[in-house]
Amino acid sequence: MSLASRHKNMSKSTKRKNKGPGSVRIIGGKWRGSKLPIPDLPGLRPSGDRCRETLFNWLQPHLGTATCVDLFAGSGALGMEAASRGAEQVTLIEKLMLAARILQDNIDRLGAETVQVVATDALQWISECPPQSVDIAFVDPPFGLHLETRALELLRMGNCVRPGGFVYVEIASSATSFDPGPGWEVDNEKQLGEVRMLLLKKT
Repeated sequence: MSLASRHKNMSKSTKRKNKGPGSVRIIGGKWRGSKLPIPDLPGLRPSGDRCRETLFNWLQPHLGTATCVDLFAGSGALGMEAASRGAEQVTLIEKLMLAARILQDNIDRLGAETVQVVATDALQWISECPPQSVDIAFVDPPFGLHLETRALELLRMGNCVRPGGFVYVEIASSATSFDPGPGWEVDNEKQLGEVRMLLLKKT
């Protein structure tokens, strides 16, 4: 390989490495195709297109009048997808200020009047959630920290989700076991690559 070719290939490699975190697109509804920037933050892992398509096929019949909360919102992909597809109200919970500012920028850019950002810790927000005030909760924290288990426990203890409402949980497919605890039944479940998807229904 010539020196010029080697330099050209190295430049391409450097560009790929420095490309940055990129974006995730909304895949359905009134904002279909709109891109949401992904904050360059550790542990942030937006739900992929296939996961969201599967999830919202499950949820579509329940979205029309739904009050939703996207806990551990990150890029806001789940909450903004719900709003795009007709959810009545969506709250994005994100404790990291950089991510919260980007979420607010997205809301302003899209004119998403039914969406609000709350910059706080998700578990703290759940502990103060009014009883039976949520129809659908999205629980998609960084893998390996067991935050989903604690979130489900607090949602149950506070009676935050209305009877018949749903909680969506993503965990690593490599997780050896997952017990949602009392008060929840598995309504739908699927594994896509490294992600195990669970839609839980409040009993």
